[in-house]
Amino acid sequence: MLTILGFAMIATFLVLIMLKKMSPIAALVLIPALFCVFVGKGAKLGDYVIDGVTSLAPTAAMLMFAIVYFGVMIDVGLFDPIVRGILKFCKADPLRIVVGTALLAAIVSLDGDGSTTFMITVSAMYPLYKRLKMSLVVMTGVAAMANGVMNTLPWGGPTARAATALKLDASDIFVPMIPALAVGLLFVFALSFVLGRRERKRLGVLTLDEVLVEEKETETVLVGVGGSGDGKAPERTGGAGSGTGADADDEPEEGLQGLDPNRPTLRPKLYWFNALLTVALLTAMIMEWLPIPVLFLLGAALALTVNFPKIPDQKARLAAHAENVLNVSGMVFAAAVFTGVLKGTGMVDHMANWLVDNIPNGMGPHMAFVTGILSIPLTYFMSNDGFYFGVLPVLAEAGQAHGVSSLEIARASLIGQPLHMSSPLVPAVYVLVGMAKVEFGDHTRFVVKWAALTSLVVLGAGILIGII
Repeated sequence: MLTILGFAMIATFLVLIMLKKMSPIAALVLIPALFCVFVGKGAKLGDYVIDGVTSLAPTAAMLMFAIVYFGVMIDVGLFDPIVRGILKFCKADPLRIVVGTALLAAIVSLDGDGSTTFMITVSAMYPLYKRLKMSLVVMTGVAAMANGVMNTLPWGGPTARAATALKLDASDIFVPMIPALAVGLLFVFALSFVLGRRERKRLGVLTLDEVLVEEKETETVLVGVGGSGDGKAPERTGGAGSGTGADADDEPEEGLQGLDPNRPTLRPKLYWFNALLTVALLTAMIMEWLPIPVLFLLGAALALTVNFPKIPDQKARLAAHAENVLNVSGMVFAAAVFTGVLKGTGMVDHMANWLVDNIPNGMGPHMAFVTGILSIPLTYFMSNDGFYFGVLPVLAEAGQAHGVSSLEIARASLIGQPLHMSSPLVPAVYVLVGMAKVEFGDHTRFVVKWAALTSLVVLGAGILIGII
């Protein structure tokens, strides 16, 4: 019964948010509360929620201060050279912009933190997508998939969890996986190329000079251009009052903020201080000198104090980023209700056991393949902790009974990460969709099929290479 209710709760949540019948925050809170009553444990709902909030509170704190920190770095111009470099490479070509998004997300993912990756990627690419009226779900989808592949780095989380759960060396798991993960990353780049060609065909191609001239003449972002994909510049639009002009919802000033060379928050004299502070922060995070929430709390306080020594200026910067902070932290605490009920009622355990018990006996010698397939849906519907510490040991024991090594099982367990990074249970995804101003349901509807396909490509490469 708990198994059926668990799957029904997840399915209800996904259907409602994808059909936009409920907001993600409302769905994350109300649906598990309702199913908790169905299970007959409504009296314990408070305990489940408190347990969930307690477990995710450090993550929420980290995201809050990380948003403030990187928001300040964007304000003071730390990432402006990156934006200018990408502009120079992309040349207002939608194809190059989409490929550049995947490349930037993959590079920044080397720090091992999804939230940081998404904040930097969106801050750099959002102005381009808004200016050219490109699909923002393409940006969020490509960034999430690239980060998902790179999330398997030993310091990214999943590999360390698999190694801990099965008492293995993380390098023994990860190093043989590198060729398969490289194939997966190449697939993401190839997919970015295809999606970029689609955007190019829809919008046409401009040169950077034409984009800047267009902005100056119309004092608005480019809108719905009707390029034919033949490389010619689209027809220029009229002013904001014309039928094809940008309306107030386009928020052109906000979209161009990251590139405005005259914004009052720029601190060019402090550029190297901010760069060194960021490098030191990321180094401390990778080396685990302090807990990540503490690092970002200290970093945000120091960045605000040095760059904006006057109290009113500090309050203004905090107010400027308050919306993102509230949206993301609110979503994390709402997700805590969902995970708390799933775990507290025992639904997640019953779902996992049901899946393991229903593996045919004939599949025993192929448990690595089975683990790879199961990791795709399970890491989407469960937290990494739940999967790697709850389900993976059971799969490993089943594999060992049929002569399949724990190393193969551990490697196969990483297969689902490209999809996992878009799971509603991953706090970082709310940073991605929040900063990109994309509906979570739209992102989910777009990315699920492509991310699942990326996972299957990695699995196929691993089998062909012989590491799974």
